[in-house]
Amino acid sequence: MATSTESTSDSWYTDLSSIPAYASARFLSDKIVQVASSSQDHTRNAKRTTSKTFFVKSNRSDGTFTVIASPAQDVSPEVIASAISPSGKLTAILRETNSGDKRRFVEIWEGERLEAAINVTKAHGVFYKDDQLSTLAFSPSETSLVYTAEANAPENQGDDPFSKFRFLPDYGEGYVGRKRPTLFVARWVPNAETVDVLSGGHRRTVVQGICVPKTMCNSEISFGQAQFLADDRLLATSYEYTEDGKRLGIRACFNRPTAIWELKLALEVVALEQSDTLIAISATKISDPRRASCSPRPIPGSSAVLWLSHELGGPHASCFSLHKFDLQAREATTHIPVIDKIQDDFMDGFAGLYTETFLARPFVRLGGRVYLLTRTSQCSRLEVILVDLEQPETVIQLTPAESGEDLWSWSPLATDSRKWVLASRSAPTVPNELVLGRLEEHGGRPKVTWQVIEMPSLTPRVESALRELRATVVPIQDRYPVETVLIEPKRRRGQPLMTVIHGGPHGHVPTAFNPSLAAYALQGYTLNVPNYTGSTGFGDIYVQELIGKCGSLDVEDVKATVDHLVREGKGEHGPGKQFVTGGSHGGFLTAHLIGQYPDTFSAAVLRNPVICSQPASTDIPDWYFFEFGVRPSTESEQMTPALYAQLYPSSPIAHVRNVKAPVLLLLGVEDRRVVNVQGKTFFHALRGLGKKVELLMFEGEGHALDGVEAARVGWDVTIDWFDKAV
Repeated sequence: MATSTESTSDSWYTDLSSIPAYASARFLSDKIVQVASSSQDHTRNAKRTTSKTFFVKSNRSDGTFTVIASPAQDVSPEVIASAISPSGKLTAILRETNSGDKRRFVEIWEGERLEAAINVTKAHGVFYKDDQLSTLAFSPSETSLVYTAEANAPENQGDDPFSKFRFLPDYGEGYVGRKRPTLFVARWVPNAETVDVLSGGHRRTVVQGICVPKTMCNSEISFGQAQFLADDRLLATSYEYTEDGKRLGIRACFNRPTAIWELKLALEVVALEQSDTLIAISATKISDPRRASCSPRPIPGSSAVLWLSHELGGPHASCFSLHKFDLQAREATTHIPVIDKIQDDFMDGFAGLYTETFLARPFVRLGGRVYLLTRTSQCSRLEVILVDLEQPETVIQLTPAESGEDLWSWSPLATDSRKWVLASRSAPTVPNELVLGRLEEHGGRPKVTWQVIEMPSLTPRVESALRELRATVVPIQDRYPVETVLIEPKRRRGQPLMTVIHGGPHGHVPTAFNPSLAAYALQGYTLNVPNYTGSTGFGDIYVQELIGKCGSLDVEDVKATVDHLVREGKGEHGPGKQFVTGGSHGGFLTAHLIGQYPDTFSAAVLRNPVICSQPASTDIPDWYFFEFGVRPSTESEQMTPALYAQLYPSSPIAHVRNVKAPVLLLLGVEDRRVVNVQGKTFFHALRGLGKKVELLMFEGEGHALDGVEAARVGWDVTIDWFDKAV
């Protein structure tokens, strides 16, 4: 079909997905910050990470500042993770070599000098680098490091010759084969002349896996997300089994049986004994056992710690509460509660905490007070906020929606703990910008002055094309809180309307730059990207409202966005005018829409969709019950005939005979979240009914289909499929 400018079918996506997005940052001093960016390299079919160093110079006369940036440098793919010590003098690197047999090393650097190097290839398996289990933190003395890695499988023991064959579940989607996440402590003698050698019966470096005896925790659990309280004490998050021995998938699922623990360890820093195991002296659960808790952080200069808390066993994602625990008084308080509804007279219209983790160093000290810096969803935007840690229920929004800037979505990257905050921001038609903020106190209240220090380097063609697009957030009349992010050309009308539906269902589409969406718009489509009831960022009551109504309320919400935009002249009904696509629960809704409203959509593309009530083989079997109003338990997770009859009408397969639109299915071979038998079931059902349907399978891809080639091919074939139906 015609596009906004001359272009091959895949060039817009290729161009836009190649623009670097800021991934992380850290302050090396109050005037030097290091920033990592990621992008897709379509030539090498790989994800690329680069690093830049920025040098900040204040201009005292007008309050602005000048920033000088180094050239971008590729980050070695061997570097799995890195961290800076509290003093800023040391850098820890977890390294895994890619040539020949993989080897793993823990390295400690002081400037350009290698302080310690520990070959941990035989000590354990792969390093963890995810947001939910991974750890990388220095001890206060900066002579120890804690991190998470996969423990080695046990050898056959004399008393159990079959031990290595016994079933042990992994952590599901994104964690295939990850069965034994274990905290490891690496220790070294500072300023030793030699490292990683035996000397006098002792080692100058040692790595030990932390073992918490079952007698201390009454069950077999794993630990991650550790932080040092002292050289011999840790905070950590536990991950536990269900009563029937399952490890439920944890990726994007925050309602799991998790808790915050205080672990006390043996302290042997000077004389490092050769030992593979470090036995915890004590282990104490300090969070509420009735809630799922995660992301512990010690508050600097205080005896208190913070963590996030979520409803246990409820929706997989909803509004978090923030808890504060005094380690001396042994008292816990709720610092920020779950917010049911946005109220102008309560916390300045704050929608609640919707963030699953914090920055490695999330605290800012300003005017003698300590604040927590984090991100949250505020309706369809992402905002940076400060939480006052002395005044409960006090939140300062650092990025409020102001006139002309109501579409920006922000993400904090780092802080120097005093006056500087680094963040990225973007809008649906504006790629990521790097923004530096200076914090000051005015009238006892923090205030920030933001200044853009880097903008994306765009080709004239891309820059000109993006300027021709317009984005708005459109509230849907009589269906609060439903709203949609609309992306459309400024000067053209009559373009086909493509509805793109997020998954979850308790996910969220922010007003942030998304290369796929912008590329669809540049390819000649108007984009309707709804946040339906159940989406996060609008108050917890609207998350809970969807429970028991999946397949009806969410379907009606999405259809209402289509009809509203047609009434507003942003789209049309008729052949070749309406298209729909979505993945996971978005695929579930896409299948429902073409079955319940068969005359509305001209074609559909579904990515790893939920099609029918088949909880077997998924890493989140509870989803299939709880979201449809059935409280999961060991007994109810058995699919009885009566339960199947109850759930079947809510499944898209119930409407398969009504489908008229041509259907394209994109499935990941390695998907653990929605096993591809779901999509195959839909494919064969449609094929058997004589419908037009095609299926593409992606080897080596999981639920997200986010590999460089898979993402590009998925975008390409979607455009091809819809263009043929225009």
